[in-house]
Amino acid sequence: MMAKTFYGMEELLVAELKQLGAVDVSKGNRLVHFTGDKGFMYKANLCLRTALKILKPIFQFRAENESVLYEKLYHYDWSTLLSPDQTFAIDSVVHGNVFNHSLYVSQRCKDALVDRFRKDYGKRPTVDTRHPDIRFHLHIFDQKCSLSIDTSGRSLHHRGYRSLTNIAPINEVLAAGIIMLSNWDQTTDFLDPMCGSGTFLIEAAMMACKIPANINRNIFAFEKWNDWDETLFDKIKSSKLNGVVSPAGKIYGFDKAPSAIEKSITNIKNAALEDFVQVNRADFFNSQKMGDSPLHLLTNPPYGERLEGDINTLYKNFGDTLKQSYPNTQAWIISSNFEALKFFGLRPTRKIKLFNGKLETRLCNFPIYEGTKKIHKLKNQEPSEEG
Repeated sequence: MMAKTFYGMEELLVAELKQLGAVDVSKGNRLVHFTGDKGFMYKANLCLRTALKILKPIFQFRAENESVLYEKLYHYDWSTLLSPDQTFAIDSVVHGNVFNHSLYVSQRCKDALVDRFRKDYGKRPTVDTRHPDIRFHLHIFDQKCSLSIDTSGRSLHHRGYRSLTNIAPINEVLAAGIIMLSNWDQTTDFLDPMCGSGTFLIEAAMMACKIPANINRNIFAFEKWNDWDETLFDKIKSSKLNGVVSPAGKIYGFDKAPSAIEKSITNIKNAALEDFVQVNRADFFNSQKMGDSPLHLLTNPPYGERLEGDINTLYKNFGDTLKQSYPNTQAWIISSNFEALKFFGLRPTRKIKLFNGKLETRLCNFPIYEGTKKIHKLKNQEPSEEG
């Protein structure tokens, strides 16, 4: 099988798959190849936090031209996967000089499929690009063709808990990966001081509680397959739920916008995490760290695209607040505004390149120690950039 992920998160996905029990795990560009049985396919969709989609390759072949492509696909036995009464969709990705139009390739694949069904059954399945029963993926690199079936359905970032969002909310899979990249130990207190609709808080709580990432999803694509084994899936689900624990540290957040707090509370309840995550209305710039114990702070502040006021001042105030009010804190900030980050007043000890949608961003680490001497020493350190 093949699990897709975001740029910069391939190693995280490799580690997740190995921990889950996958074999033959190998890293690619924004994807990871692995091997597992039907039960593992169910488990991977249910549990993986950094996977966007899991594809199962079903047919590999070579095609020198359009005619060969059609013939190969026409002679494939589609009836093992699809019935004439079901709906389907075909997504294509093409690279090379032989095939260079993905929409046309999808159309030819569709023609081959429906022509075969008409011949064998006298009727054909219907195309449904939005909510198909079966979704196929055709990948062509030069003459090498690979047909896969989508085991997930909608992208796995659709966890099922987020019914309310702010403008441009962070993707749930991206949020989970960022938490992992920040090296949170899942026992230290976790704070998002600009929590928006609560995505970081919910993903962190699910990790700390060992709750499967996609436990709240209504449906996976494999539930519409001919060989769907509901008993096996329920057994896997129950086994994973038996491992759920209470978090060792406190997980909390605040935001100065009442609407954001309202959305966070709703989404936290949707995820059944209200006993483990606390949110309150507060302005980070007027806040103080609670207690002397270590704190892991992670947030996605405004980048400036929709901000009223001076973005540079906001970042300066953020850095000042950390230095003055948050000792003994590992602070992590993700932003695409590299200029505003210069006003932070601290040099990051780590910078990790990621993409939030199409925006190139940096995930930056600002450790805040006890006492001003260590802070000044930190300001003179050179940051390292990864990715």
